[in-house]
Amino acid sequence: MTWLFPPSPAGPPSRRDRWLTRAAQIRRSLVSPFGLASIACLVLAGWALWTGGVFEGPMARQVRTSSVYAAPGTGLDVAAAERIIGNRRLVLVIVDPAAGRPGPICDALERAADGTLVLVLRPKPGGGWNKYGCAMFPGGGELMAIEGTISTGIQQFGDDPLSMVKVVAVNYDRLVRAGIMTDGPRTIHPYLPRYLAAGAAVLAVIIGSLVLWVAGRRTAKATLDRQERLQAATDGRAALSAAAAAVAQQIIDLDAKYRTGTPQFRRRYVALTDDYVTLLDDLDDRAATPRVKELLARARRLAASDAR
Repeated sequence: MTWLFPPSPAGPPSRRDRWLTRAAQIRRSLVSPFGLASIACLVLAGWALWTGGVFEGPMARQVRTSSVYAAPGTGLDVAAAERIIGNRRLVLVIVDPAAGRPGPICDALERAADGTLVLVLRPKPGGGWNKYGCAMFPGGGELMAIEGTISTGIQQFGDDPLSMVKVVAVNYDRLVRAGIMTDGPRTIHPYLPRYLAAGAAVLAVIIGSLVLWVAGRRTAKATLDRQERLQAATDGRAALSAAAAAVAQQIIDLDAKYRTGTPQFRRRYVALTDDYVTLLDDLDDRAATPRVKELLARARRLAASDAR
């Protein structure tokens, strides 16, 4: 016989075949309803963690829920400064004197201090402040005026940080009264709801995976039990058919003795044949097994008896 496509030789699957099989299984899992729901939950968890500031530095994390950040050693009473600023859309950041340029600091606070006016201050070695303002809201040329005005008059308070904070608050109120800045309280988004959303999404994926794993194991066990029952029933039917075939062969062998057998032999042979024919109609019944064994024993006893 000539094969159009010769069959591949039997053997264990190659690494590439195993990889393709695994990739197909993963692809089927991803496009399933549970897979799509899991991806959606993971995306929600990632969004909640990202917007909640889990990947941000300590400065951004504090500024997200507070109006003041002061590096250690700057001498500012943060709690008192927060009370002075209140709910103004103003964020004050005092960094270490050895800190670098303030521009990257504003960039790092862009999401945490969104919608506010940020004033970054760095103490000067001889007194006073290095200042840098950054408005975290859209605008035009007035942003330069805002960023320049907010730090007016603070240089003489290099040794009194709280008085400096009061001056900054007064400058903010002047900007609002002049109509340069829009008045309104700052809206702070706490971490907890976002982290709860992220935790709920991850927990949903974990619980869903666990439920599917348990259901899969139960289904697999039920399928295996069913296959074992079917195999046992098949083996039982095969054994029963073999025993019935043995009875039939004994009857065929006894048929040669029927013509020359005694009347008693003939009566026993006919009774055996009739019972066998009746058994064939009920061969699938569970009670047929002992009947087949009984007929086989009768056939063997009849074969061992003297037909004459």
